[in-house]
Amino acid sequence: MKQTLLDRLNLVRIKLTTHAGERRRWSQIQRDGQPHIFYGHDTIPGVDEIAGGGLIKLQDLAERFPNTPCGANILYLVSSALPYFPVRMATWAKEAGAKIVINQNGVHYPGWYGKGWHEANAPMRELLQLADHVVYQSEFCKLSAEEFLCTPTCGWQIWHNPVPTDRFLPSDDRPPLSDGLRVLCAGSFWSRYRLDCALQATRSILRGRGKIHLTIAGRLCWHRDESVARGELDAMINDLELEGHITIIGPYTQQAAASVLSNSHLLLHTKVNDPSPRLVVEAMSCGLPVVYSDTGGVPELVGRDAGLAVPGIIDFAVDTPPDPILLAHAMRNIMEDYEGYSTRARARAMELFDVREWLQRHAVLFSELANEAR
Repeated sequence: MKQTLLDRLNLVRIKLTTHAGERRRWSQIQRDGQPHIFYGHDTIPGVDEIAGGGLIKLQDLAERFPNTPCGANILYLVSSALPYFPVRMATWAKEAGAKIVINQNGVHYPGWYGKGWHEANAPMRELLQLADHVVYQSEFCKLSAEEFLCTPTCGWQIWHNPVPTDRFLPSDDRPPLSDGLRVLCAGSFWSRYRLDCALQATRSILRGRGKIHLTIAGRLCWHRDESVARGELDAMINDLELEGHITIIGPYTQQAAASVLSNSHLLLHTKVNDPSPRLVVEAMSCGLPVVYSDTGGVPELVGRDAGLAVPGIIDFAVDTPPDPILLAHAMRNIMEDYEGYSTRARARAMELFDVREWLQRHAVLFSELANEAR
């Protein structure tokens, strides 16, 4: 999306204001050997506010390690939720003696970002070079960062995105499958193909005389003006004659996330090369099997027992959407053993992705870094 003149003027104003504020922020850090964490944002949105992506991880962390905007001895930045001027922030924090942790998600690559991808990667590249420790959200995140950013010289870990399994629970009120398969397609839709695939897969099942209802939840943001994207979505639904089989609910809060998931039987995740979507482990924790493109970091999350993958082309030069016919076929196959897939999805989420284990790993890391910052 191109910046308008007003955007550029506002950025200059923010830059001037931020310069003085950042100097003050790092003028004196805590040196008591205890972790004091700043997440790059003065406030972290609550679970009752609209938020997504990397900010959700910060909500999890801030519950146990409160956000410390001034005097922190650890700066923790998530690459998919960076503040304004993150390199300047990290540079001044490091000069003050604070430790830098980068939680590295995906990268900008030609297939989805297009022209300017190299320049867009520059802040993440510089942050990895400044880091004292890197947390990769998946093996795919690590490999793509090494391909398009750099290989850091500091320590690193691969910690997949977590889920509060005690809050994201299978629902007893989910409609019976005999009434039809209820499918959820959710997230921030930066690419139109994701919904095009989901709608065509839905039509394929209907043409095979199956019963299905698709819920679309999240931001429609492949256009700057979301109303334009909504108009295109409505036109797609009309062209495919899917009226009455689609519900659109828009963005939702973390507080409402479990309820949104509990109304569905299955998550249809059509994004190509998705690095490590939190949505997927939330769905699994609620007992939703996942149908997905066999690309990116999603196979690491779902495995082969909590859902079904459709073949995907791993190509950073161009994104190739999954075949809607294969998506429909995978959904039909899951319906044949729905209870088995649902049970295995919940079990996998509890065993591998529970937020309590993820927080404990951070506690150990933060303690080590805080001692080094004394």
